[in-house]
Amino acid sequence: MKVRIGTRKSKLALWQASYVKEFLERRWGIEAELVKITTTGDKILDAPLAKIGGKGLFVKEIEQALLRGDIDLAVHSLKDVPMVIPEGLTLGAITKRETPYDVLISRSGKKLMELPPGSKVGTSSLRRQVQIKRLRRDLKVEILRGNVDTRIRKLREGLYDAIILAYAGVKRMGYEGEITEVLTHFIPAVGQGSLAVEIREGDERIRRLVEPLNHKESYVSALCERAFLRKLAGGCQVPVGAFAEVKDGIVKIRGFISDIEGTKFIEGEEKGSIEEAERVGERLAEDLLGRGGKEILEEIYGG
Repeated sequence: MKVRIGTRKSKLALWQASYVKEFLERRWGIEAELVKITTTGDKILDAPLAKIGGKGLFVKEIEQALLRGDIDLAVHSLKDVPMVIPEGLTLGAITKRETPYDVLISRSGKKLMELPPGSKVGTSSLRRQVQIKRLRRDLKVEILRGNVDTRIRKLREGLYDAIILAYAGVKRMGYEGEITEVLTHFIPAVGQGSLAVEIREGDERIRRLVEPLNHKESYVSALCERAFLRKLAGGCQVPVGAFAEVKDGIVKIRGFISDIEGTKFIEGEEKGSIEEAERVGERLAEDLLGRGGKEILEEIYGG
């Protein structure tokens, strides 16, 4: 029986779904097909994600197809998956994480700290915007939407002097050679760099098929980061970032919460055993909330 894989239609989404398709066919000798689905986030291209509701924009229609039984599994960028999974669905696997950092691509070949004052930097992410502002308040941060190809084309056309993207997407789309700087000092988005394979709860056949795709360290990191964000109740309207790493049985997470302008920027670190990964993420969130994060959230959401 053919396995149907739900995916968005963008080139990057198709690359990601094809990666899972080829793995399943190679590993199990089964036939798999891609089912392309248009999501709300794909339809609204002229507004910042924060203004149109953020989380779930790129997965909701795919999850509905999975619940209806139109597809057998779904492949998402983990960072697009809401912190609360709909009843009846679960994450069957988190793939090995690609480099999770953001990258800068500039027309001049200049790094972030070398860009002339007034340079236009494009990004759609509040998380990236506040981290740019903290370092370079003299730059013009402008909204940039669209897939990787579109964003790079807009840069080449001179609409921006530089753009910031996720390393993973840039690499997967073959633009690695265009990278000017890897922004290792920026805290990434929760889940950035990993793929999530979503399945129906209780579907043992599909669970067994996708299980070998699960990468333990990446899975633990994801649990920790997602617990952090869930505790903060942060959507796309709040500038938040977190990055967890696993080493020698210990998970360590650093994260931040900021106001929109990057003037109130609260960051911290936590660590603990991998068995308590979610609790470690929650502890960091509690720490940040207690140090002014609660006030930031109330300010952003209007109290």
